[in-house]
Order: sequence, then C-alpha cells, then structure tokens
Amino acid sequence: MTCSTERVDQASAAHRRMRIRTLNDRLRKTGVGGRMVMTAGVAALPATEIVAILLAISSFDAFDAANDPWGEHDCALLHVGERQLFWKIDCYDRKLANLSPDPADPAVTTRVMTVMLPEEY
Repeated sequence: MTCSTERVDQASAAHRRMRIRTLNDRLRKTGVGGRMVMTAGVAALPATEIVAILLAISSFDAFDAANDPWGEHDCALLHVGERQLFWKIDCYDRKLANLSPDPADPAVTTRVMTVMLPEEY
C-alpha cells in the first residue's frame, strides 16, 4: 500500500516532468522559450536542408521509453532524407553559467536546443 506522502511526491514529480516536457516541446516546435543553435556541420549544409531539418525536429513525435526514458522530450536522433541528425535541449541558469536550479521554472531557466550531426557530439 502506498502512503499518501508517496502519492503526493509521485504526483508532484509527474507534474514537474510534464511541465519540463511542455517547455521543451514549445522550444522545439516553435523556437519560443529559449535559444536554438546548430553546430558548424549543420550550419554548413544548404539552406534547404537546414529548413527540412528544423521542420522535421519541430514535427518529431516518436518519443518512447527507449529514446525518452525521463519523459522530458529533451533529445532525439532522427533521419532527414539520407542524413542522420541529433538534437538535444539543455537547461541552464539565466546567465548560462551553470545548469538550471529548476528546469520546470522558466523564470530561472534558459533552454538551449542544439542541432548537430552525430559525429559532432
């Protein structure tokens, strides 16, 4: 039998995870709520390929237990045409000096989504 404190803690953790996922999805899908950067390898690609990559990332929804074990929608490996790509979202403090003290709180967090070629990771 689960005690009420454990249920509250589990509910709180689930709410926190959902808030982080929502904030990560907002950045990934719309570019709002953080910064989006690409590595030199991605930046060197033709503009049409970069557009296709960003569209593929924004519409990506194949999250599962294998590629998203924490349920935060913070990274994925995907294919765009023949090219394999990796994107990840990191949560830093507002000064970008350290990790965020609370990734669920946008008031203290700057999200950075990096798009890269796997060999650049």
